[in-house]
Amino acid sequence: MAFSSPVSPSYSSCHHLSSNFNAKGKKLPTIHKIYPFFLLQRSPFLKVDFSSQWGRRESSKFSISAAVTSKEYSLDGALENTQLPKGDCWSVHKFGGTCVGTSERIGNVADIIIADQSERKLVVVSAMSKVTDMMYDLIYKAQSRDDSYLTALDAVLEKHKLAAVDLLDGDELASFSSKLHHDINNLKAMLRAIYIAGHATESFSDFVVGHGELWSAQLLASAVRKNGVECSWMDTREVLVVNPTGSNQVDPDYLKSEERLAKWYSNNPSKTIIATGFIASTPQNIPTTLKRDGSDFSAAIMGALLKARQVTIWTDVDGVYSADPRKVSEAVILKTLSYQEAWEMSYFGANVLHPRTIVPVMQYDIPIVIKNIFNLSAPGTMICRSSGDEHEDGQKVESLVKGFATIDNVAIVNVEGTGMAGVPGTASAIFSAVKDVGANVIMISQASSEHSVCFAVPEKEVKAVADVLESRFGQALSAGRLSQIAVIPNCSILAAVGQRMASTPGVSATLFTALAKANINIRAIAQGCTEYNITVVVKREDCVRALRAVHSKFYLSRTIIAVGIVGPGLIGATLLDQLKDQTAVLKEKFNIDLRVMGITGSRTMLLSESGIDLSKWRELLSLRGEMADLSKFVHHVRGNHFIPNTVLVDCTADSHIASHYYDWLHKGIHVVTPNKKANSGPLDQYLKLRALQRQSYTHYFYEATVGAGLPIISTLRGLLETGDKILRIEGIFSGTLSYIFNNFAGSTAFSQVLKEAKEAGYTEPDPRDDLSGTDVARKVIILARESGLHLELSDIPVQSLVPEPLRDCASAEEFMQQLPQFDQQLAKQRQNAEDAREVLRYVGVVDVVNGKGTVELRRYSKEHPFAQLSGSDNIIAFTTERYATQPLIVRGPGAGAEVTAGGVFCDILRLASYLGAPS
Repeated sequence: MAFSSPVSPSYSSCHHLSSNFNAKGKKLPTIHKIYPFFLLQRSPFLKVDFSSQWGRRESSKFSISAAVTSKEYSLDGALENTQLPKGDCWSVHKFGGTCVGTSERIGNVADIIIADQSERKLVVVSAMSKVTDMMYDLIYKAQSRDDSYLTALDAVLEKHKLAAVDLLDGDELASFSSKLHHDINNLKAMLRAIYIAGHATESFSDFVVGHGELWSAQLLASAVRKNGVECSWMDTREVLVVNPTGSNQVDPDYLKSEERLAKWYSNNPSKTIIATGFIASTPQNIPTTLKRDGSDFSAAIMGALLKARQVTIWTDVDGVYSADPRKVSEAVILKTLSYQEAWEMSYFGANVLHPRTIVPVMQYDIPIVIKNIFNLSAPGTMICRSSGDEHEDGQKVESLVKGFATIDNVAIVNVEGTGMAGVPGTASAIFSAVKDVGANVIMISQASSEHSVCFAVPEKEVKAVADVLESRFGQALSAGRLSQIAVIPNCSILAAVGQRMASTPGVSATLFTALAKANINIRAIAQGCTEYNITVVVKREDCVRALRAVHSKFYLSRTIIAVGIVGPGLIGATLLDQLKDQTAVLKEKFNIDLRVMGITGSRTMLLSESGIDLSKWRELLSLRGEMADLSKFVHHVRGNHFIPNTVLVDCTADSHIASHYYDWLHKGIHVVTPNKKANSGPLDQYLKLRALQRQSYTHYFYEATVGAGLPIISTLRGLLETGDKILRIEGIFSGTLSYIFNNFAGSTAFSQVLKEAKEAGYTEPDPRDDLSGTDVARKVIILARESGLHLELSDIPVQSLVPEPLRDCASAEEFMQQLPQFDQQLAKQRQNAEDAREVLRYVGVVDVVNGKGTVELRRYSKEHPFAQLSGSDNIIAFTTERYATQPLIVRGPGAGAEVTAGGVFCDILRLASYLGAPS
């Protein structure tokens, strides 16, 4: 029985002399040396009939086996003495299944090969897209005794037949079609044998699956020859020799492979060689594979054997990204990676290369270039040996971290107990048990106390690991030497990789700070002594946010913040308009991306998955708004795992909204607000809120609560943080009352000035809210608490300017109509002040020395700074030990939607700076 395939003439299980085709289609006599081995382990004797390539029918009782043969061509002396050139004359290319997925793409690959000006080229190809999966499916169906394997095999035939018809014509088409049909017939017989036996060994599966590469290599070689370029194709099973290991890997035998390559070349001298990827042979000439994604490995091995100038891996992406672009949209293409960086990133799941691809080329300093076959103009990524202090021109990777990679679906196993400390062999026993169940340990972490050791394994393997450890260490657990073997499921691993991280202080601190500021807890940490990577374990649900947070922190992308606006009233609407006008500038110049993910009022809210178009937010809120639900709103704004940081901006004056701040901060949501209710509310709640904020990396900014856009809170904090002692804070804190008393002069009645202020929009809809002094009292309480005083709002005596008889008026209109009756009282106070060359000003005072605060109408000399105001300006004077004789004064507009929204905007940008945006 012959299982011989003309695409691989040296693989045969028949004992006969047969003719084979060389690369140009000429027949060459081949003497087969037979090495039988059992590929199927059931039904050792079967009677199988099938047609050979030459039309004979053979019937034999046989032991199911296959063989790998070597061939010896009888050639003239000149060919036998052809030496294999090595060195920079060779360039190696590898094209994956996507690159040769259709006849059109195979034609494009042929064009690329022909356009390469290298003196000699060796091209490694994978099977056409999906073919490897189709071949594995054939084996699965056959051994499951599923008759549909025949239909599936027909689909494989049809796919390659159609590609050949599109690509080839004449003798090339006839030759390929003949070989293809012969292979399909042989595969049909093999699969029938598997069907009967109900089982296939790994070697048999490897032999069947490898046909995809054989066919794609021949198709490409024919396409190149069709363009007039001399070309040979190589079945790498005749050249590459590998030793299978016990861990589903293979180790190349470079010495034997080099000998076979030299021999193959002496028989097939060509400047362009198309070689099969993925497949190889054992030292016993048994067909095998380099396992999944092994074509990259094939190319690297061939590059090392030829000592090639360069190995180019062609794929469907522009190069190696600094992070998975599906998770970090701002990920950048890395121009270069060192071998070590590429190795680390591929190990941790980055879509770079087959993890073992780097090893063969490293010893000869052969660069690997990753290029996009669908974007030839993209420069790609070069992987080469680079110095630790190398910088890259024009790229924002001055960052010490080159890139980030993640592994999902991981579980942590923690083994701990006092009996582990100082006991030799404990770790060995643990990992020996893990090895026995075939689990892959991804990461190990152990504290220097030796009290515990934890390690990460794939989640699908953790049950087996936990069971074997509990069985193996059952006695130690019973005796108390081990306290527990705990499993923490639903984890992900995040790795930061960069050669320049080595010996550079502060990298770990920056990484951990970025995670902390994104409110992400680290469950385990590991770092090798090379310092090329730092690995952390986080909750799976936090993985994408963690990735984005660290990526942003190292200046590889914008600082992205999800923004939720609560209260699109006057201040909220003005803030949204300011954000709209500044968004593009912030992205381009300051690397800050503020995405408004939601806007909610008291009745309607608008939510977005990617960010609201602020140029038409009013229209969208009106047309697409849904019923307001604060809980749903908060969950939505924070729930986008692709954005690491969230801020809620409360633009209301609602105490109910303010009562949620503690919960928001506890969940890791930053808060920015001009709402005074939280900081001037009950003292115990305020202290609880500030204690939480100080203990976490979650920020709470409220500059606009006191002076709108004026830097009053920040000035006070600066004085305190630098060691100054506050003695007194005194100021005109109300823009409305500032305007009123700046214009309350001459003979103008107080009621008339108030009417003008209301018409100009300076007052609240009900002016009594301004005249009552409560708003000023809240600002005084906020400053008093910032200064260290524990005062309640009720502790502040407030002089109300609302005449007592008018405090119960049913409406603002009624109040304004009756107010002129009480003008005389204030007119008299004004006259008394003018007689003394003084003015009236409504002020708030924090007397830190005596621990009290007041809000009242006071008189100041006309030379006093408080008398020099105009319009609605605010003014605040800080008297401190440093500024005892000459108070520190902050003055400027303290009212109005524009300046208040500007103050809130400033707090948002301060938050962005704290979270990693360049300052």
